[in-house]
Formats: sequence, C-alpha cells, structure tokens
Amino acid sequence: MTRAMLSILLLLVSMRAVYAADKPKAQEPSSAVSVEVRAQSAFDRGDYVTALPLLNILARQYQEQPEKLGPIQERIRVCQVQIAQNPPADLQAQANAIKTSPEQRRAHVRPKDGQAYEVGIKELGNFEYDAEKGVGMPEDVKKLSGVKLKTRGFMIPLDQADNISEFALVPSLFACCFGQPPQVQHTLVVRTPKGKAVAYFPDEIVVEGTLKVNEKKEDGLVVSVFEVDCISVKPAPK
Repeated sequence: MTRAMLSILLLLVSMRAVYAADKPKAQEPSSAVSVEVRAQSAFDRGDYVTALPLLNILARQYQEQPEKLGPIQERIRVCQVQIAQNPPADLQAQANAIKTSPEQRRAHVRPKDGQAYEVGIKELGNFEYDAEKGVGMPEDVKKLSGVKLKTRGFMIPLDQADNISEFALVPSLFACCFGQPPQVQHTLVVRTPKGKAVAYFPDEIVVEGTLKVNEKKEDGLVVSVFEVDCISVKPAPK
C-alpha cells in the first residue's frame, strides 16, 4: 500500500468512525434497505462495478451485525474476482493520460472572477504529491482556492448511505472500490450546504461549487487537499 493510498483510507476510516459513533445501534436505517435493494439488483444482473460500491457502503453500516455482514462480504469478494477478470479496458489509459511531472504538467490558470473552472479531477490534481511530507503542491494549484469549480466523478458517501451531506468525489469508482484508492490529490471532499442533503448516485455525477485548496492532516499524513462547498449535484450526461 502506498502512502497516498493510506492517507485516503485514513480519511474514510475517520469519517466512518464519526458516523458510527452517532448512529443508533439497534435501528436499521431505511436508507440501508434501499441501498441493499439496489446492490442486490446490480449483483443479480452481473453489473459488478455498480454493485461493489453499494456493497461496500452496506459493509460499513452492518459492521456490528455479523449475520448481515457475512453475506455482504461474500458478494464483495465475488465482485472483486469478476472485476479483476474483466476490468474496464480504458482504466489504464485514463491513468496515463495526465502528465504530472514538473517538466510536463500543464499549469492551471485561475479563471476571471465569476467564471467557472471546468476541469477533470485528475487534471486538477495533475502534480506529484507526497502525502506524508505534504510536499508537491504547485503554486498555480494553490491559487485556484476560491474559484467556482465544475467537475465530474463518482460519489463515495462519508456520512451515511442516503440524505448525504458529505462525500468523496473520485475519478474512478472501480479503482477506489477494488482496493486501489486514488491519490490524495485525485479526491475531492464535497460538502452540501447546511441543512441540505443529496441522495446516493451510483453513476457518474457533475458537481459544481466553490473549491478550497487546503492541506488537512490526520496522524501526520495529509488526508485531503481539495474541498468543495457544492451548490449543485446532478447525474452526468450519458
């Protein structure tokens, strides 16, 4: 496991711990039932890429219910095996598309006030970064803090499975859920406005909001560098 992968896992674990501490132990949330139906439906039709993140959400929710957790973990194992045998063909091509070396990367230009910066997650994080030392953030990236951002990716809830107020946005749900979390600079922590929430979207979404570039640490490791106060979450056009 790389240092960057560990930092992402620390972020997810810490957020999960906060949720678990506040969640009633004896009550099964209705949102979990809805997610379970969707997960089982995707699993039954062989759509393992869709089923896997939903099953991972359920596994987090049912940690203290072994009778439910066991069958979910088995389905997760099946999904992982099937995806490993039939991975998305364009995954490696996408990973190699963005140049990250200081000599080759494309510097970001802050848009004029009021203009949205539309950019992919990996293009936004198009730099090499050491999450343990907190070294590698280019100055042109730091200057993007405060701009209106429009980007697209896949949702990983950080608080609960429905009525979500905080989630990670990643460029590839397949890689993240199959045990290869994205690097810290390829993950956005998205928060909805106070009192607002969104439903879980299993497919790619478009997020708009205000970007914050801020290195946050947990146990000496940088666990996030990009946050978004979102104003819009919509399904991505097909």
